[in-house]
Amino acid sequence: MQEDKIYEYAVIRLVPKVEREEFFNIGLALFSKKEKFIRMEYYLCPDKFKLMHSKLDYEDLIQNLESFKKIAHGDKDGGPIAQLEIPERFRWLTAVRSSVVQTSRPHPGKSKDLEKTFGKLFEELVK
Repeated sequence: MQEDKIYEYAVIRLVPKVEREEFFNIGLALFSKKEKFIRMEYYLCPDKFKLMHSKLDYEDLIQNLESFKKIAHGDKDGGPIAQLEIPERFRWLTAVRSSVVQTSRPHPGKSKDLEKTFGKLFEELVK
């Protein structure tokens, strides 16, 4: 029998005008320390982005999200933070910041299949 795996996840948000504190969900990061698992994905709908009447550049934002992804996945091109251990990378990604890309507070959970749980949460919270 497969045992439950403990994980944490955080929703990645786009906050086009930080002073207004309005946001919409654009990604998800999930990690499990014991399983040495981390995954981060994003989906930024261009049409929804245009509705925000933001002065943000879509391509710049995609580059920032790609940097987040490189850090999460430990990519060599992700810089020194990407070389940290998985829990430290997740903590860095979910640190409180006042920028246009922010994350929710981490939420805990248990799952028998982390990939399946990631997919379910991504569909429910992001798409």
